[in-house]
Amino acid sequence: MSQVLALAGGPKAVQTDPGDIFDWPIVTQEDRDAVLDVLERRAMSGTETTAAFEREFAAWQGTQYCLGFSTGTASLQAAMYGCGVGVGDEIICPSLTYWASCLQVYTLGGTVVFAEVDPDSLCLAPGDIEARITPRTKAIVCVHYMGHPCDMDPIMEIARRRGVKVIEDVSHAQGALYRGRKVGTIGDVAAMSLMSGKSLAIGEAGILCTNNLEIYERALSLGHYERFGDDIQTPYLRESLGLPLGGYKYRMHQMSSAMGRVQLKHYDGRCAEIQRAMNHFWDLLEGVPGVRAHRPAKESGSTMGGWYAAHGLYRPEELGGLSVTRFCEAVRAEGCSTSPGANMPLHSHPLFNTTDIYGHGRPTRIAHSDRDLRQPPGSLPVTEAMPARCYGIPWFKHFRADIIAEYAEAFRKVALNAERLLADDPGNPPTLGGWHFFRHR
Repeated sequence: MSQVLALAGGPKAVQTDPGDIFDWPIVTQEDRDAVLDVLERRAMSGTETTAAFEREFAAWQGTQYCLGFSTGTASLQAAMYGCGVGVGDEIICPSLTYWASCLQVYTLGGTVVFAEVDPDSLCLAPGDIEARITPRTKAIVCVHYMGHPCDMDPIMEIARRRGVKVIEDVSHAQGALYRGRKVGTIGDVAAMSLMSGKSLAIGEAGILCTNNLEIYERALSLGHYERFGDDIQTPYLRESLGLPLGGYKYRMHQMSSAMGRVQLKHYDGRCAEIQRAMNHFWDLLEGVPGVRAHRPAKESGSTMGGWYAAHGLYRPEELGGLSVTRFCEAVRAEGCSTSPGANMPLHSHPLFNTTDIYGHGRPTRIAHSDRDLRQPPGSLPVTEAMPARCYGIPWFKHFRADIIAEYAEAFRKVALNAERLLADDPGNPPTLGGWHFFRHR
């Protein structure tokens, strides 16, 4: 193929119609029948289908308890409450994540302390966690960011030694493995989104998983009033049976749980195909300057699950300092959708610095704190650098080698011709990425 860049008038690297290679979720008649069954039974607001999905998910996940929620956001809030987070308490979380990994802590009267990420995994850096633990720390939120498993062993060692709980945010990583163990089974509790953009996509929904009965029952008590009854075993919860302790209504919609039962049956096979396709894409780019795979080492026993929000790591120093913005512009011209950046670091947003949400007369971030734990620009230099060192890649749902090769060629072609892009490189804008989840093919 010609190595003349498409920006310079050359042929595009991507020539083939991709067909359904990016379509997700895969919806079949089996899904339609399951959803219509709920609709026709007028059972949308019941719980029997959701309870069946919870049992099946618990067996698949490998935990004793699972609890369905209306959203992943609600499930993560319930995980925090389950771990005892309350007024004046702190959680530790990466700043490079979607806001629902931590922002709900405000509703519990707590706050968040952000820790650095590892520049290769984009997940919490274990070495930065311990110094941020205080007597007020109740939990560490480990986000398996963009599908990459956190380095859980050292994090669990720190947590056990310091007496804090570990919450796994598995929203990006359903089915991923960490050293042979399924993520979501390693910490004290896991919670995740199952909304329609995720790799395990069932609708607008979330789920919580744990082996700890007290955490499970506390999570249930927060927003599942119709199930908060005589079966509750935790003694101090029993005096409040019948009404949701948080005043929330968090049950999963049964058309989502019906679809979830079908999707879960097929997920491992579909996930394996995604992994085969995505690993093939990166294998084709092995050794290309400036681009690195965001995935665990092959010999580690760790995997990316369904590769939600698939991204690559950018090394501008290997391409003469070419900005990721210009790099992505050239890749798009080759016919491959991509964009620079990642989630914008949360600690830079006013909501974590100046906003008074509830009228406390001071920023909500420190409303119940005895110290000013806000983190100004420059306080998390690795995290702040990451949006300029990341870019989106295609999220292939099927292994079709010829099509995948064309998309890989778009990145290879641009990287190998980077010097031709330097003269009119405008550089990166002051901020890259966004506050919301990623939309990409």
